[in-house]
Amino acid sequence: MRRLTAGFARCLALCLATWSFPGLAHDTGIAHDEPPGWTLDPWITVPLLLTLVLFGVGASRLSRRSGRGSAALARRVRFFVVGWLLLTVALVSPLHQAGERSFGAHMFEHEVIMLAAAPLLILAEPLAIMLWGLPVRYRHVFGAWSRAAPVRRSWRFLVEPVTATLLQAAALWVWHAPALFDLALAHEGWHAAQHLSFLVSALLFWTAMLSRRTNPALAALCLVVTSIVSGALGALMAFATSPWYEGYERLGLAPFGMTPAEDQQLAGLLMWVPGGLVHAGAALLVVRQVLRSAHV
Repeated sequence: MRRLTAGFARCLALCLATWSFPGLAHDTGIAHDEPPGWTLDPWITVPLLLTLVLFGVGASRLSRRSGRGSAALARRVRFFVVGWLLLTVALVSPLHQAGERSFGAHMFEHEVIMLAAAPLLILAEPLAIMLWGLPVRYRHVFGAWSRAAPVRRSWRFLVEPVTATLLQAAALWVWHAPALFDLALAHEGWHAAQHLSFLVSALLFWTAMLSRRTNPALAALCLVVTSIVSGALGALMAFATSPWYEGYERLGLAPFGMTPAEDQQLAGLLMWVPGGLVHAGAALLVVRQVLRSAHV
């Protein structure tokens, strides 16, 4: 355990130390003795910048109309900015390239996306604000499209608590199957698909959990189930004595002073402990709110 902790500390220290080294686009052939660089892939940076601009313009327009609602709008802006920055750190900073050499760093990247960035972005309720960032003509077009019956029915289905929970659990377990995970490590397109599915499933899950229309008892149950499901996968990794993934096993002695098996055990602990604590903690907050309401 002490060796795993020391390896994780070295992993984070290397990411922070190389923060100032801008790099080129994602490259799976990067030499392992070079510090990880920035990922300036347009397929990642352009959508991130576009969402930031749309949200910023929409928030600026709404702030001129908000009046007494300015405090609530400011709170939503803070949630969005922090969530957006965390998502950018996960996908653009040296952490992303570090994940090509270390399964522990890769898992930390996924945890930032699913447990930190996604819920903060949902708390910002960004879609309506981003709609205000569009020109008036396109605002009406997208508004009408979002009110169409097929779109509304599909959206309600996807953010139904049980559906969203199953989708996120499926994304976690399916993508961590050795064949698919090795495919994502070897091919940038599959890697992007993996991250996109993690982000989308997490956004749907937290939309369902944080919705005012969701029954609190059902939300708490789904959060506990998610804690168990993700924790079970993490525990399997943490107790495994041999690497699951050929892409990391071929590295031999992994960076940060760990063998591939130890690196995998660290990744399992990251999924098992922080992931379980976040979901279990959210469930306790929901239960606390239910108990408070019952005493009112």
